Amino acid sequence: MTYPIRPIDESEWPSFARVTEEGFGWTPHPKEMERYKRETEFDRTLAAFDGDLIAGVTSIFSLTMTVPGGRMPVAGVTSVSVLPSHRRRGILTSLMRRQLADVRERGESVAALFASETPIYGRYGYGRAAHELSFRIRTSGSAFTANAPADPSLRIRVARPADVRADLERLFASVVDRRPGRYDRNARTWDNVLADEEFDQHGAGSLRSVLAEDDEGVRGYALFRIKASWDGNGVPDGELRLRELEAADPAAYALLWRSVLDRDLVSTVQARTRPVDDPLIALIADQRQLRAGWSDELWVRVVEVERALAARAYSAAVDVVIEVEDDVCPWNAGRWRLTADLSGAECKPVEDAPDVTLPVAALGSAYLGDGLLMESAAAGLLREHSPGSVRALATAMSWSPKPWAGLGF
Repeated sequence: MTYPIRPIDESEWPSFARVTEEGFGWTPHPKEMERYKRETEFDRTLAAFDGDLIAGVTSIFSLTMTVPGGRMPVAGVTSVSVLPSHRRRGILTSLMRRQLADVRERGESVAALFASETPIYGRYGYGRAAHELSFRIRTSGSAFTANAPADPSLRIRVARPADVRADLERLFASVVDRRPGRYDRNARTWDNVLADEEFDQHGAGSLRSVLAEDDEGVRGYALFRIKASWDGNGVPDGELRLRELEAADPAAYALLWRSVLDRDLVSTVQARTRPVDDPLIALIADQRQLRAGWSDELWVRVVEVERALAARAYSAAVDVVIEVEDDVCPWNAGRWRLTADLSGAECKPVEDAPDVTLPVAALGSAYLGDGLLMESAAAGLLREHSPGSVRALATAMSWSPKPWAGLGF
């Protein structure tokens, strides 16, 4: 069977929402669904139809994302769902192929997503491109190293997040271009970040904020909730759940973490999503106290090899012919010469013998600067024809700081 695919209009939202609820097995609060609807770009929201029934959906947020050396438009893929009654019929494949063709037609050369299930998206050329750590820190063991940065001009201010929203927005905008994977936030995104209905709290109380500032203004902020608790002996055992911590400089960053870790009546700080190279790792004197867990975060798809590889910066000079395997986006399949140095990059189609042959997902994995090219070569998942070419490509595409989005979409 074939299932026609087209964008939906706002009147079809209830049917679209039903598919996402079934696909993800969630029952959102009605107000949460209203937020979701306000965020939706209907002209970029596709549905596959079985007669009048919407059987599968996917959508895109039009993002501006930081990549190594700059910023670029990126298609933020979301809401990928198929009704349980319509699985194994090729609906997902048809939706993903149509979506990637639309992304290319729109002029975006890169797509990104958060994977609900990691085995799915490699089939469509997405590579695991960013990772995250989760920290669970006992405050009693959270002392900093003796040389931790400090600035006597800085002070902490406690504020209701809604009252200082403009300060939060300005601070975030000033740091968003420092790390690959971060993306601009619009008003609706900030509405979600600061949302504080009872169903947002998950039993952990109101959203709180502290700001690090001096006489010139705000240099950082932390957003968090506190789940108050006492053990059977009346000893305080509260848990602080960190939502965000952003800072313009190391001293503000250290002061904010100290404010979080020294909070009265709190014995544990839970930070569920932090970059894998979070400076906190270097600040904590006893790093075992971080109790870190690791997970994948962003997945990236190179939609247009030529434009995508030329659009980012490189950490070292490289001149390599890459043979790309891509069954989903056939315009990418072929050989491309990537020539780059610290001043810029060029990627052009060639007929020269390849130095390395790789699946397009490997390029997506490496695109933001934290790829697994050497690991993939060691696993036999790509082929090196010229000795040293994989290492040269991996070195050139690497980046510091490591990529991290910090906020799902």
